[in-house]
Amino acid sequence: MTDLLLEGVVGSHAYGLDTPASDIDYLGVYVEPTRTFLGLHPPTRDRGTRQGRDGADATYHEVGKAMALILSCNPTATEVLWLDKYTVATDFGMELVGLRSSFLSAARVRDAYFGYAMAQFRRMLHRREHEGLADPRLAKHARHTMRLLWQGYQLYTTGFLPIRLPDPAPYFEFGRRLSTEAGADVAKALIAEYEQKFDTATTALPRRADEAPLEDFLQRVRRAHLDS
Repeated sequence: MTDLLLEGVVGSHAYGLDTPASDIDYLGVYVEPTRTFLGLHPPTRDRGTRQGRDGADATYHEVGKAMALILSCNPTATEVLWLDKYTVATDFGMELVGLRSSFLSAARVRDAYFGYAMAQFRRMLHRREHEGLADPRLAKHARHTMRLLWQGYQLYTTGFLPIRLPDPAPYFEFGRRLSTEAGADVAKALIAEYEQKFDTATTALPRRADEAPLEDFLQRVRRAHLDS
């Protein structure tokens, strides 16, 4: 893909939660030629995502859509700016990485990470009820929901988003416990723990994102790709 600005490996392999069955997942940011926005049928943000990379699971957001998602602190989109290494990194891509703190705001991080984890737990408990404890997806779902809570709290309190977990063992144990009869209570206890932690924490984040450098960056990317 010649218009990629940034690409890296995300998912279980990036978090340290991979198993022998784990696929390699890619996430990236690309740019549309600016002239395509000037015609009768310009790209829209709901269509600004591509899928697929040589048979691997991969998601690519157009830079305008990616920046809007990251500005909302969407956990899945945000992590592309915090990876330890990249498979593709252009000058514009690395400049975007350098602007990652400008996207952050306290309320959005809390709402996005804690709110997304809450939604995932509801789905998880629904899956337990309807698919049973033997559902092989349950443990993985639980591990990644616990990860979201930890990452969100770290970002909220330090201003830095760690991608790789320091110790994956508690997350695998949490997944195992969710597959037992007591799993629902275990999930509710973790949610209550993190709700209390967020409510009492002192955040390292500003009240509002710093949008001026983000606007300048996007305008320069669009000008640079006017005749691409």
